[in-house]
Amino acid sequence: MEMINAIGRRKASVARIYLTKGDGKITINGKDYREYFPQPHVQINIVAPFETVEAMSIYDLKVTVVGGGYKGQSEAVRMGISRALVKLNADFRKPLKERKFLTRDAREVERKKYGKPKARKSFQFSKR
Repeated sequence: MEMINAIGRRKASVARIYLTKGDGKITINGKDYREYFPQPHVQINIVAPFETVEAMSIYDLKVTVVGGGYKGQSEAVRMGISRALVKLNADFRKPLKERKFLTRDAREVERKKYGKPKARKSFQFSKR
């Protein structure tokens, strides 16, 4: 099996996934995924696609992720892993799509407007 690559995006994060046959080692930016994402509720995002298709310790992952915070990065990685698994086997598409791992969440931070302290918040209105 050759190397399969995919891209996942979420908020300001972009994750590049390189999937190869192996023993289940997941490396993110040169570190183990448990070291890179120490929070257990974020680590679940990384392994969820593998648990969905029951392919936990079959593939090695090398991930490069940039931009955003840890939550956006973990969800970008989750989407990239799901896309790579679908490239590998088209039968994985249905269970991953049911859990919405292949859907791009397009919500971004709204830009700040001039004359306002934030994007939508206004200064206190005084009638007189």
